[in-house]
Amino acid sequence: MKFSNFLEQTAAIVRKDFLVGTRRRASFAAMLMFSLTAVASLSLAAGGAVIEENLLAALLWVVIFFAASAGIAGTFEDEAAAGTLATLKLYAAPQAVLFGKMIFTLANLTALTIFLLPLFLILFDCAVAQIFLLLVTIFFGVVGIAGAGTLTAALTVSATVKGGLFPILLFPVTLPIFLPAIQLTAAAFTGADFEIDLLILMTIYDLILIVASSILYDYLD
Repeated sequence: MKFSNFLEQTAAIVRKDFLVGTRRRASFAAMLMFSLTAVASLSLAAGGAVIEENLLAALLWVVIFFAASAGIAGTFEDEAAAGTLATLKLYAAPQAVLFGKMIFTLANLTALTIFLLPLFLILFDCAVAQIFLLLVTIFFGVVGIAGAGTLTAALTVSATVKGGLFPILLFPVTLPIFLPAIQLTAAAFTGADFEIDLLILMTIYDLILIVASSILYDYLD
């Protein structure tokens, strides 16, 4: 298949998902409501107490993970409910379907973080000493979640309990992203020196997740 055809098919999948998403906003609304409820509840529970930056960084990534899980789990839900997933693969290459879904998921997660990050910083009265480092860290973290989450959604699309199964499968795959992300986020809050190797590690692992997803997706029905 020509690369131009692949790009056209991928773009078509993305357009389809955006059109469907504008009519059915349940998944995105679930992500926003979870993030809003979680951040507000944690802020009220803290009661204005001073929280260490390492803990704040961990709380931010925990909220991002579970908010993302609430939305990504239904990535293939429309096709599965209509029984059109196999038909979709006939009209577009499986890789185009995967990457189209992945790009749509990444766009949703980006919108989620744009909503969540300012809310988190305001409610926890958290200063950011290195904003560029924070944004880069969140970007690579979100890319990894999108890559792993899209494949996990494809794996669990036929499961009857995918709502509980999805985060259980996703967490160990994305854990190598969260560990350096928490350290880098804490450094961004405090302005402390950070190891550039952590960013390199996140970048490499993101690439591994995307390539592995591309390979494994070919073996799914």
